[in-house]
Amino acid sequence: MTVTATHPLLFSGTDWDFNTIRRIYDAVEKVSGAVLGLDTYPNQIEVITAEQMLDAYASTGMPLLYKHWSFGKQFAHHEMIYRKGMGGLAYELVINSNPCINYIMEENTATMQTLVIAHAAFGHNHFFKNNYLFRQWTDAEGILDYLAFAKGYIAACEERHGLAAVERILDIAHSLMNQAVHRYPRRSRLDLKAEKKREAERHAHQEQVYNDLWRTVPGTPKTFRTEAAADRRRALLKLPEENILYFLEKTAPLLQPWQREVLRIVRQIAQYFYPQSQTKVMNEGCATYSHYRIMTRLHEQGSISDGAFLEFLQSHANVVMQPTFDSPRYSGLNPYAIGFAMMQDIARICETPDDEDREWFPDIAGQGDVSGVLKHVWANYRDESFLAQFLSPRLIREWRLFHIEDDAGQPALTVGAIHDERGYRRIRQALARQYDIAWQQADIQVVDVDLDGDRQLTLQHDTVNHTLLHDKDAELVLQNLAELWGYRVVLREVDPATGKLLKEHVAKAPQKPGLL
Repeated sequence: MTVTATHPLLFSGTDWDFNTIRRIYDAVEKVSGAVLGLDTYPNQIEVITAEQMLDAYASTGMPLLYKHWSFGKQFAHHEMIYRKGMGGLAYELVINSNPCINYIMEENTATMQTLVIAHAAFGHNHFFKNNYLFRQWTDAEGILDYLAFAKGYIAACEERHGLAAVERILDIAHSLMNQAVHRYPRRSRLDLKAEKKREAERHAHQEQVYNDLWRTVPGTPKTFRTEAAADRRRALLKLPEENILYFLEKTAPLLQPWQREVLRIVRQIAQYFYPQSQTKVMNEGCATYSHYRIMTRLHEQGSISDGAFLEFLQSHANVVMQPTFDSPRYSGLNPYAIGFAMMQDIARICETPDDEDREWFPDIAGQGDVSGVLKHVWANYRDESFLAQFLSPRLIREWRLFHIEDDAGQPALTVGAIHDERGYRRIRQALARQYDIAWQQADIQVVDVDLDGDRQLTLQHDTVNHTLLHDKDAELVLQNLAELWGYRVVLREVDPATGKLLKEHVAKAPQKPGLL
């Protein structure tokens, strides 16, 4: 490729200063608009050290997060790996907020700073702002204020109620974070700024709400034990309820107001991360494709040298490398690799389709508007639907994908589909299913509460393919739940198709009701 320089070099060598970062940012911003038409939140670039990056790792990448012993444990773990040379650190960290906060390491070279700004400040930023899951479930405007409120509130609780009591309820709440999200849209969009303002009002009315609920317990159990009364009870409690922390926050009979607020803080943060767990392939694919196009254009126009571009290509190749199944580094599909490959493939289908592409993708084949198609995809899909819709037969062949059926009732594994005409759709469906949130996380819901008896809380796990929960994990988490509830808790694992009970777990009521 012949490169004709039309712009001065943004930098020379590996060193940089803040003026260099400003030139890089301005150039990347201009190219991202011209090449991809990206729509982003305003960016805030912060330069941090390796130690600060380790600290950010430990607190799940969230600034201003409250303190918890598990974060220190994570810090020690990552620091040990980093110091011994057993693993590196991310070149950047990006926060889904408005403004979008981008942390870049001071140890990065000028080329790497250009790469991570293109990747995070524009690729991830565009995805955060435009994907429907993030628009539906996260409040980029209010998350930073809410985190500041949460940190201050937890600190105040530690001073007033003691470190042990606060740490215990956080431990329990963290163990239930996977069951602390609303998976279906609520009537009103979450407003975290308003949540902070309403905290005092909630505390003023909390006990009154609690009394109104438990006042419905009748004095004569025999007249209450009817199907109609049970239906009325479940309707009053709005059961079944999939968000277990939400249910406990609103109805657990023995929790104090500050404990309810701590549960609310944990579940709001869990809800914030909910879209990210469903868009790993798309999010990284969007960011990686964006940085590749931006860096290539910067090189073509002469803004970065051949040496800097080669440095970028080496880093890019490492990011999108897919280890083979027999490699010690293999840990499943690399989301950067499969995401970038699919974005490149969609671009190819839009520009130079073949007959197979026209048959499989008639809506986009030969359309020519690559940026328009990709922005539509980034805005309207999640990993499961993205793979089910856009994984092409050509990519299945290039990646040599095939489907293995692992049936516990059979003596051996079976190859159910290979990369041929009969297997393409089955492979695509099987791979997409691996990214389905219903397959990734157990469907556990609160289904009943024995108000007129021993106040037993009953949960139900609708199994997938009769796959049961791990006994030890279920026992520990269920006992945590019983400690929050204050009474006996039962978890029934059932076959959703037949209603057949497969297994039952029981957590006894704590000897001393109520948390410390």
